[in-house]
This record gives sequence, structure tokens and C-alpha cells, in this order.
Amino acid sequence: MATYLIGDIHGCYHELRYLLDKVSFDPTQDTLWLTGDLVARGPDSLEVLRFVKSLGSSLKLVLGNHDLHLLGVFAKISRNKPRDKLNELLNAPDVDELINWLRRQPVLQVDEEKKIIMAHAGITPQWDLETAKMCAREVEAILSSDSYPLFINSMYGDLPNNWSPELTGLARLRFSTNAFTRMRYCFPNGQLDMICKDKPLEAPAPLKPWFDLPSQLPEGYSIIFGHWASLEGKGTPNNVYALDTGCCWGGNLTCLRWEDKQYFTQASLSAPK
Repeated sequence: MATYLIGDIHGCYHELRYLLDKVSFDPTQDTLWLTGDLVARGPDSLEVLRFVKSLGSSLKLVLGNHDLHLLGVFAKISRNKPRDKLNELLNAPDVDELINWLRRQPVLQVDEEKKIIMAHAGITPQWDLETAKMCAREVEAILSSDSYPLFINSMYGDLPNNWSPELTGLARLRFSTNAFTRMRYCFPNGQLDMICKDKPLEAPAPLKPWFDLPSQLPEGYSIIFGHWASLEGKGTPNNVYALDTGCCWGGNLTCLRWEDKQYFTQASLSAPK
């Protein structure tokens, strides 16, 4: 029984299957954790969703910003961009079933026994674990409700970018969504910067990667995240694991086997266009 954690798939279905074959993944015994951004940019978002949905209880995933964008496109709120390569999925006969399944997936996974915390972009240093869990439940509740198009319509935007327990309504949900799915850099006080996408050595002062600021999470926990392909899986503290290595951009799909911390990779099968 092994625990496998894989970075952003982005529609790279064949790379995912090859990587799982490489580690001899057995869904009847093993658990697969996915850092989100299952869809968009790669060629086979439909097959990725169908496959991961079929894994049932052996799957633990979190939603990423591109997964939320898909929900917006489906609800006719967001624009369907050609570069996202979503047409096959949107025109599939089972698209309603897949979308209804997707919007009922979490934005945060916590395994108390293994001391693993997973979110697509990470955990803002302004949150302790209980606050992160509370904010995740709020986002998940609205996504799974009939009101989810209202939330998606108000999701886009960079403000508010500073956490306060007094935040309410759509502003609170927007902050939480940005923290879970879009965050890269923070100011020294933990306030989110939603603009900079540079590599850490090129980022302007005083910005720092969220994982380089003091954390309020309990000692002994490890954070798994994706989202930030330009990190190439490097430069994080020992208990923080960056797993997005840019498969859809011509890089690798990366898998971490938790029990022995061994990495496995599958190179992209097609150059990005």
C-alpha cells in the first residue's frame, strides 16, 4: 500500500498513465493524490477527468485555478480560450456528469495520520490549520451548491488580498479561492501579491514565496502543492513539496512516493504549441 502524489496534469493523459504504470500503481491498494489543474493546456482533458473520476476512493485531489476556470466556462461565465483545448470535453456526452463531479471536489486535503496538507497553490502564512480548513469548507460548500455560478461569476479579481476573520460573503470566498488556487508571492506581513509570476530569484523586493514566510501550521506537517511550474520542483523548505514540473509546457509530470520520498518522472510526449 503506497501513497503517490502527482503534480499538475493539465490534460496530459498519456503521460499520467505511463507514470502510473512506471510506479505500478494499484487502485485497489494504493492512494493517488493530485495537486489540481487536471484540465486545460494539454490535449486530453476529457480523458483525464474520466480516468481520475473512475478511481473512486483511491483518489484524493484538490481543485486548481484551471479546474475552476473550466467550471466557469461550462456555466457560460468565463471565455473558452482556444489555448485551453477544452472543446472536446465541453462537447462530450458525459460533460454534465463530469462537471457535477468536479465541482464537488475539495480545495484542501489533510491527512492527520501522514501529516500531509495539500492545496493547489499552497497555504497562506496568514492562516493556521483550523482557519485553512474552515475557509476550504466554505468554498467547497458554495461550489457544490446550486449557487455556484454566482460564486464563479464573482471569483475573478485580486482583492481582497489580506486575510481578516471579518471578511464576509463573496469577498471572503474570493480571498480563500485565491489563496488556495492562485497564490505565489506574499508581502512580509503575509498579504497576497497576485501579480508577480517571476522565479524567486527574479522577484522584486519585498516579495517572498509564500513558503519562505513563517508558517502558523503545526510542526511535523508537510505541504504538497502544484501550480508553480517555473519552480521546477526546487527551492522549497524540506517539508514543502512543489510537484508541478510543467508537463504541458514540455517538461515532466512528477510523482512522489510518500513512504520513501522517491521521485518518478515522465517526460512530456508533445512540445507545447
